[in-house]
Amino acid sequence: MKIAMIGTGYVGLVSGVCFSDFGHDVICVDKNPAKIEMLNAGNVPIYEPGLDTLMAKNVEAGRLTFTGDLAAAVDGADAVFIAVGTPTRRGDGHADLTYVMAAAEEIAQALTGYAVIVTKSTVPVGTNRQVKEVVSKANPAADFDVASNPEFLREGAAIDDFMRPDRIVVGVETERAGNVMAEIYRPLYLRDFPILATDLESAEMIKYAANAFLATKITFINEIAALCERVGADVKLVSQGMGLDGRIGNKFLHAGPGYGGSCFPKDTRALARIGQEHAQPIQIVETVIKVNEEVRRRMTEKVADLFDDGVNGKIITVLGVTFKPNTDDMREAPALTVVPALVGAGAKVRVVDPQGRREGEALLPGVTWLEDAYEAAEGADGLAILTEWNEFRALNLEKLASSMTNPVMADLRNVYDAKSAEKAGFLKYVSVGRP
Repeated sequence: MKIAMIGTGYVGLVSGVCFSDFGHDVICVDKNPAKIEMLNAGNVPIYEPGLDTLMAKNVEAGRLTFTGDLAAAVDGADAVFIAVGTPTRRGDGHADLTYVMAAAEEIAQALTGYAVIVTKSTVPVGTNRQVKEVVSKANPAADFDVASNPEFLREGAAIDDFMRPDRIVVGVETERAGNVMAEIYRPLYLRDFPILATDLESAEMIKYAANAFLATKITFINEIAALCERVGADVKLVSQGMGLDGRIGNKFLHAGPGYGGSCFPKDTRALARIGQEHAQPIQIVETVIKVNEEVRRRMTEKVADLFDDGVNGKIITVLGVTFKPNTDDMREAPALTVVPALVGAGAKVRVVDPQGRREGEALLPGVTWLEDAYEAAEGADGLAILTEWNEFRALNLEKLASSMTNPVMADLRNVYDAKSAEKAGFLKYVSVGRP
């Protein structure tokens, strides 16, 4: 099938590359000429393990191309996916649909035959019906259907998530649209991955409900972690005990500095806003948002509490600033709360992150970027782990401690433990949710 993918951000690029690997002919469209030039040169503008290799394979096979010409891409397409950004709208917390509706209008003008217009972006309930209205108004003669096909990709594991999904959700109104979507996902259907067919509104709601639930699990265990610290319990053991219950499961029960990234923050805010607009407040989600912000402030205090006389003038090494490992994404990362607070209090912050510097230099002014954890710890007054990259999971703690002026550590991802840190020479070690 011929597929046009509008938007080459994280979702659009990963989806386009994977669809082409299914054997479909995919044209990815972006308005940014520099990005298209980069992609046509074989360079990937985001960091996602394995994406560069898979992209090169399908470009070479002739199934994957990149262009800035939306009309040419849409011409003759069986399906046109909208995968543009839906950032939080300033002032009210709602998802900004400006890019979605602009794409819909352009697609309408470019349609030359029947096509299914598929919303891949995360959008509020009712958006696909709005897309339908926009297309019909812009081109009354257009022959099309709309579909909702939310993505469930984890950054750092997106290709595996796409190729081996827990489920594929497809919201459609007509049998014709359903047949097109079934053909697009046929390679997964043949391998018995579950495909859930729903109405438009249910598909839109599934995405928000799933992300809000996962954000709630993270926030819940962070609340339990704070209580564990007060009563002397170990949140890692508590998490294990909870996770062994099949009704709960062990995923997303790792205490830390709070959730971040491109999805959970904006999706929880958008869902809360949807509830408010329909006079049905989602009070649990509203509380999750509030508590997650408090967790970040508490993490800043943990770092500051390493020093009896404050952080002013102290050299503090921060390991990891992306919101999670195996990505270069800095959106809503806990580091964007913790690091500026330290800099603002007068600390001299050194940062090491395998992929975070490209975005982080603009987002974290006033810090010094280094490539090596041991170099960054040399002469430092304190160390904080904010992201659990593999490079930081097996550090030589004795080497770190001996090189620091004041060997103290705030392990905000519970990578190590107090006994190991003390044995290595750290004078003070604090973690999350442990005595």
